[in-house]
Amino acid sequence: MKYILVTGGVISGIGKGIIASSIGTILKSCGLRVTAIKIDPYINIDAGTFSPYEHGEVFVLNDGGEVDLDLGNYERFLDINLYKDNNITTGKIYQHVINKERHGDYLGKTVQVVPHITDAVQEWVMNQAKVPVDDDKKEPQICVIELGGTIGDIEGMPFVEAFRQFQFKAKRDNFCNIHVSLVPQPNATGEQKTKPTQNSVRALRGLGLSPDLIVCRSAKPIEMAVKEKISMFCHVEPEQVIFIHDVSSTYRVPILLEEQGIIKYFKQRLNLPIDDQPSDLLMKWKKMACRYERLLKVCSIALVGKYTKLSDCYASVFKALEHSALAINYKLDLMYIDSTELERSTGAENPVKYHQAWHKLCKADGILVPGGFGIRGTEGKLQAISWARIKKKPFLGVCLGMQLAVVEFARNCLNWEDANSTEFDPDTKNPVVIDMPEHNPGDMGGTMRLGKRRTVFKTENSVLRKLYGDEMFVEERHRHRYEVNPELAHCFEEKGLKFVGHDTEGNRMEIIELENHPYFVGVQFHPEFSSRPMKPSPPYLGLLLAATGTLNAYLQRGCKLSP
Repeated sequence: MKYILVTGGVISGIGKGIIASSIGTILKSCGLRVTAIKIDPYINIDAGTFSPYEHGEVFVLNDGGEVDLDLGNYERFLDINLYKDNNITTGKIYQHVINKERHGDYLGKTVQVVPHITDAVQEWVMNQAKVPVDDDKKEPQICVIELGGTIGDIEGMPFVEAFRQFQFKAKRDNFCNIHVSLVPQPNATGEQKTKPTQNSVRALRGLGLSPDLIVCRSAKPIEMAVKEKISMFCHVEPEQVIFIHDVSSTYRVPILLEEQGIIKYFKQRLNLPIDDQPSDLLMKWKKMACRYERLLKVCSIALVGKYTKLSDCYASVFKALEHSALAINYKLDLMYIDSTELERSTGAENPVKYHQAWHKLCKADGILVPGGFGIRGTEGKLQAISWARIKKKPFLGVCLGMQLAVVEFARNCLNWEDANSTEFDPDTKNPVVIDMPEHNPGDMGGTMRLGKRRTVFKTENSVLRKLYGDEMFVEERHRHRYEVNPELAHCFEEKGLKFVGHDTEGNRMEIIELENHPYFVGVQFHPEFSSRPMKPSPPYLGLLLAATGTLNAYLQRGCKLSP
């Protein structure tokens, strides 16, 4: 097993996840089996109870793990399926060690950060690195490990110490450290500054780790003189300094790394049994990146949510839309609309914001209402759904988006004026969305209906079934605590809102489709978590096809994309 540790310096959010994913993609293109581990130094057990404004979206895995969004990057880039234990947190490690202490495994010894916590980290990494993540179920050969945060953070110190020890346990040929740093360029001088990177590398060395590669992030391409300066002051060869400037799409990052000789370096440094040249996989990435940059036709989608101030809150949704747009040769114009700004109360308090939000919604080619929790902004989402239904705008509702589509239909088509979800109004007379008692035991963390579950189509006359290749069932990832009330389903079906997909028992409503509408679809699951750059998610692809007016032609071709 070869281990590649990716650390970061100067600032967090520098792009370690994309760089780790890109390195994995390059090595996979060389014919190696690659897995990935993300270490988050926070004390939470997992990401499940975070607000999306803390660390971005909560990504859900097949096994129900609620994890950091970087695991989504790994899955999309490497086309693998990870497990919840591929996301290590301080909370998980301490809980593991404390449970062992309570069990008496340490035989009366004083339990300390060194060696017990650091040993637990190393043991966890070695065990998880062996778990197969590809469809062929073979043991991986390379494990890319991303250490979250920045070097020097107090909370990350035990992990840095663990890897300081681990480099000797694994041996030099099997362990490599990549340090990602920032090269800022102040507007006042326009000069690219190397001092932050020098200080960051010095701090890393002081903790016992020496970087084998220094990846320098910058807004613009870095000059050769800067590369030579970093090489001299950071005690590495010029070939070990890699530049990654801001690019038009993340698909370009693996290509930038490959162009700077990273395959040849890894082959020598880790003694890998590979050719110097990448295979067809990286050629596909190159073609995809070039195609992305040449797109001329634009499709605009309005994303109506309540976490719109930070794009990472809907990272997988954005990627799923982007994958689908790329598949049909369109450039995505994603317009984020804060759902509270569509509400009548905003119209009274701030008419300018209100009219700007509605202007965006009205000019969009399609409307998407993603998942979420809490009552804030729900009335605005209902307004957007009503607009999509009445004006026959292509619409996709995901999780809460589907539930609100049911609420909107009940209020405006069934005339149940107080119809609501028990999440927002526990005493409503028409509870069209109800909580699932077995998934609401009191604790908030890890108690929802989570992970990959089967949805069975109950009719052949379904646009989503056709988009999925006319399969009898699909398996997608879920994350919800509430569901459509099955006792009221017949009332909706009589008026044209069809529940075309159920769970395996037939009790849970999973997919809705509205009759006599170009594309009005709601799904209880989160199809965005399974979308891949070369395998777009069918519900999102359907939305883009409908928004560009090409859905019927696509279905008539037998769900084959035009060349």
